[in-house]
Amino acid sequence: MAAPSCRNVKLSKEQKKLLRKQVKAQHILLKHDGIATVSGPTKHLVVANGGLGNGVSRQQLVEVLQQFGTVETLLMLPNKPHAFATYGTIQEAREAYNALNGRDLKTDGNTQPITLYLNFVEEVFSEDVPPLSLPPGLLVIEEVISPEYEKRLLAFIDGSTDTTKENAQRSLKHRRVKHYGYEFRYDNNNVDKDKPLPGGLPEICDDILEQSMEKGYIKFKPDQLTINQYEPGQGIPPHIDTHSPFEDGIICLSLGAETVMDFKHPTGCSVAVMLPRRSLLVMTGESRYLWSHGITPRKFDVVPASEMQKTGTISGDISNLTLNKRGTRTSFTFRKVRMTPCDCAYPDVCDSQISCKCRDPPPSVPSSDDDASKLEHKYVHNVYDEIAGHFSSTRHSPWPKVIEFLEALPDGAFVADVGCGNGKYLGVNKELFMVGCDRSKNLADICRERKFEVFICDGLLVPLRSGICDACISIAVVHHFSTEGRRLSAIKEIVRLLRPGGKGLIYVWAMEQEHNKVKSKYLMERKGKPIQSQKKCTEMPTADECSNINQDTNKMDLACFNQLADVSKDTIDKQNSAKLPVHTNRTSFDSQDLLVPWHLKDGVKRHNKVSPLPPTGSKELAVFHRYYHVFSDGELENLCRSISSIRIVQSYYDQGNWCVIIEKC
Repeated sequence: MAAPSCRNVKLSKEQKKLLRKQVKAQHILLKHDGIATVSGPTKHLVVANGGLGNGVSRQQLVEVLQQFGTVETLLMLPNKPHAFATYGTIQEAREAYNALNGRDLKTDGNTQPITLYLNFVEEVFSEDVPPLSLPPGLLVIEEVISPEYEKRLLAFIDGSTDTTKENAQRSLKHRRVKHYGYEFRYDNNNVDKDKPLPGGLPEICDDILEQSMEKGYIKFKPDQLTINQYEPGQGIPPHIDTHSPFEDGIICLSLGAETVMDFKHPTGCSVAVMLPRRSLLVMTGESRYLWSHGITPRKFDVVPASEMQKTGTISGDISNLTLNKRGTRTSFTFRKVRMTPCDCAYPDVCDSQISCKCRDPPPSVPSSDDDASKLEHKYVHNVYDEIAGHFSSTRHSPWPKVIEFLEALPDGAFVADVGCGNGKYLGVNKELFMVGCDRSKNLADICRERKFEVFICDGLLVPLRSGICDACISIAVVHHFSTEGRRLSAIKEIVRLLRPGGKGLIYVWAMEQEHNKVKSKYLMERKGKPIQSQKKCTEMPTADECSNINQDTNKMDLACFNQLADVSKDTIDKQNSAKLPVHTNRTSFDSQDLLVPWHLKDGVKRHNKVSPLPPTGSKELAVFHRYYHVFSDGELENLCRSISSIRIVQSYYDQGNWCVIIEKC
C-alpha cells in the first residue's frame, strides 16, 4: 500500500480498513511517545507493534526488514512496542512500507500474531544512555563453578523427592522452593532461630561455600539455604531481605539459565543486572540492606544483543538490545542466621533498630476513637505536611476513570474534592466549579499556588452546608482512617454534602494488588459487572424507595453496621493488640492495617522539585511511615450499603484501588 498522498485514488474496503488502523497507530505514537510521523517518504521508518515490548526480538525484525534492502540502523528501546529502522535508500524504505503495512508477524512471546504498521519519520535519534554502575556492595562473578559441578547440583535437586519437614520443600504460587538449615517463613519474612531443620546444609554445597569464604565474598559460613526454581514466566516480587534474621553477606548461585534481576534504590533509581548461568551474586552492605531486588515475571528479558556483554547492568548502548527467552533457572541462596540484633548503617529501614527501645515503639491498631485520632495525627497528618513537596512532585497524572467521572458532570456543577492533596483533579474540567479541602496545610498551600479554591479541614468534619454539592470525589483518603467506624463516618460526611441525586466517587487502596491475574500497574475494570460483596445486611433500596424512608436513619445505620461487622469481641481484642507492621514497598500486602514507608532525602524543601539522587552511599535519606487500612474485595461496598440514604451506581477495580460511585437518594 502506497503512502496516502493522493485523494483521488479509489481504495478497496480492505485498504480503507488498513488505512484507518495505520492512522490510529500514528495517533498512539504521537500521544504516548511524542513521535511525529511525516506523509512523504524518507529513509526512516517507525514500526508500530514491532518493538521489544511486544515480544519482537531484534533477530526476528531484522530478518523481516532486510528482505527489502540494507538496514543501516535498527533502534529497539526497552519495553517499547515500536522500533525505528533506517534503510540505505528512500526506495528501499518505500518498498518496506508498501509490503509490511498490515502484515502479521508471529512471535514467541504472543499466542496470537501481531500486526505491523509502518510510518515514515523525519529522522531517527540514537543516543546512548550513560552506563549505570552496580549498586554498592554488589558483585556478579561469572563461571564461578564448572559445568560438571552445575550438573551435579541440578541432579541433586531433581533426585531429591523427600517432601518432609526435614528439607522443607513446598510449592509457592510463583515458584518451587526448598529450605535447608532453617525454614524461611514467608508469612513474616523471618526464620525461627530456635527450630533449626535436621541435617544442616547438603554436603554437595561445601565446595562453593569454601570457595566463597576463601575469596572473601562472605565473612561467615552460611547455615541457611533456600533453593528456588523459576520456570519461564515466574519471578519474585521486589523485596529487601529482612535485616534481623541474617548477617551481612548473602550469596546466590544461578544454575540452568540466565535471568535479569532488578535492583531499586528507595529514591527510585533502578538498575537491571544480568545474572548469567553458573554465576554468583554477592550482596553486602548497601546492596544487601537498602536496595530492593526482584525478578519480574516474564518469559523474555531485554538484554544486549552483543555477546561481549553477558553480565553487569543492562544499560549504555540502547541501540543494541534484543530479547532473550528465559529457561528454567534454579537458584541456591545462602545466608548466615544472625543471633544478635542488626546494627547496620541504615537504621531507618532496619527492623531491629526501628523496634529498639531507644525509638518510639511501633504503634498498635487503635482500640478507641481517641487512640485512632492520635495515630492519624502522627502517621497521616504530620507525615503529609513533612513530605508535601516531594509527594506533590510524584502526583501529576490524573487517573482516567476519575477524569471520566468529572467530565460526565453537567456544566456549572458544584463539586467538592475531599482530601484534594496537591489539587491534580481541581482543574480537570474547567466547566465545573470545584473546591478542594485537605488536612495538610502544606498541600493546601501548593493548591493555592496553582490558583485553586481550597481550604483546610478534617475529612470527618467538612465546613460546607449539607446538600450543597452536585458531586463529591474522595480519592485515596478514606483508607487513612484507622477504625471501621471512622471510615464509615468519612463516607457519611461525603454523603451529607451531596444534594438528592448528587453523586460521589470514592477510591481506596486495595488489599488485592493483583486482580484477575493483572498487576495493579495495569488498568482492570469490571465493565457492567458489579462486584459482589462478601456479606449483605440488607437489600439496597431504589431511588424511589429512598424517598419514603424516614429521615432519622441513625438507628437503622447503626443496626446495619453492627450486623455488617459480625465479628466477635475476642477477634476485635486480638486485632487491637496487634502491632502495625511496616510494609515493604512494591510488594503484596500481608496485612490490612499497616505502615507504608515514604522515603524522603534530607534537604528536600517543601513545594520544590525533588533534588537529584544523593551520592552513592549517602545517608541523606529520611523515612516517614503513613498509616493505611487497605480494603479487601467487597469491604468498601459493605460500608456504603450500611448507609441507607444512598445507592451504589457502580463499583470497580482501578489501578490497585477499590472504587465506588454512589448516588444520594
